[in-house]
Parts: sequence; C-alpha cells; structure tokens
Amino acid sequence: MADKVTLLDFWPSVYCMRVRIALAEKGIKYESKEQDLFNKSPLLLESNPVHKKIPVLVHNGKPICESVIILEYIDAVWHDKAPLLPSDPYQRAQARFWADFIDKKVGDATKKIWATKGEEQEVGKKEFFDALKLLEAELGDKPYFGGESFGLVDIAFVVFYSWFYTYETLGNFSIEAECPKLIAWAKRCLEKESVAKSLVDGKKVFEYVVQLRKRLGID
Repeated sequence: MADKVTLLDFWPSVYCMRVRIALAEKGIKYESKEQDLFNKSPLLLESNPVHKKIPVLVHNGKPICESVIILEYIDAVWHDKAPLLPSDPYQRAQARFWADFIDKKVGDATKKIWATKGEEQEVGKKEFFDALKLLEAELGDKPYFGGESFGLVDIAFVVFYSWFYTYETLGNFSIEAECPKLIAWAKRCLEKESVAKSLVDGKKVFEYVVQLRKRLGID
C-alpha cells in the first residue's frame, strides 16, 4: 500500500517551509492542506490538540507535530534517500543542538522584529544579530552546516531567508552587511531545487506581514 502523506500547511510559515524542503529532498509525494490560523480547522485541532499549530504531517492517518521533530521523522522513515542527519552520533547531536538553537534564538528574535515596534523591536534586532553571528561562526568556511552535505541545520535555518526582506525593511538594517557568509550560504542552498521550490518570495511575505501587523493593531 502506498504511503498517504498530508501536510497541514500555511504558505508563509518558516516551519512549514522546512517540512516542504525535507519532503522535496526525499522525493515524497504529499497533499498540502492550507490552514487558516485565524479560523482553525477541525482537522488541525484534532491532529495537534496540544499546541493547535502548524505544521502537522499526517502519515497514513498518524499526525506528527513540531517542525524539527517532523524532519527527524521524515529522515527516519524514508532513510534510504538523501539523509538529513549525519550517521555519526556526535555529529547528529551537534545538528540537533543547532536546530534547537535556531528555534529558540532566531525564532524568538525574529518575532520581536516583525510583530512589535519601538524598544521591544530594538531588543529583537540585537538578539537576532547575536544569534546570526554565532551561526556564522559555526558555519565557518564550510559549504553547509554539516560540512559538504546539505542537512537538518541548513533546512532549519534557510527558511528564514524568505523573511529576510521583511526583517530588513521593518528593522532598517542589512543582514548581508553584517553577515556576508550567511547570505552566501543561503544563496548556495537556493541552488538546490528542493529549497528554491519550497521557499516563498520575500516581497510576498512582506505584503502579508504588513496586513498582519494592521490586523494585530501593531501599526
């Protein structure tokens, strides 16, 4: 019996983009079901009753939640194609550490940049660049975070590239001026079809965020 794979998706979500990249890397056919986060569907509430958030991967009727956990699940189930995690236990642990760092540090800081203003936004900008500097140091001169091969950490982080235009426009700064190696790395990732097809145009994201800020009463 063929696998039935469904992604509860939301087009501008960096966390959903991660799953789309991983599925593309593995060559997995799936159905995308776009979700309205202001009017959550019964399917989403039933599939992720704890957090009620996207993405959710539903594989043969079984839901898996949280984007990095979904990436690891995809890698474990479809292990014969394009590994996302290294086989060495230490390197796997390092990859998990940096993916967690990206979720906690980059995710939190960027939300302050696009969803606040004034002093709180300034705090977010500082936290964002502190995190970027650490990531740039970890990348070093390697092509990808895992070395020669594109993997979990690259997927976890490159999705934010779709939002860089939004952060730069709202925060009035240039990421390339501060972290040129990270921009070069992101462009290298974009040469991969799985990334290029899964990421969303930055100006389209910005238009969405402008409307969202109005809806949330920020502007």
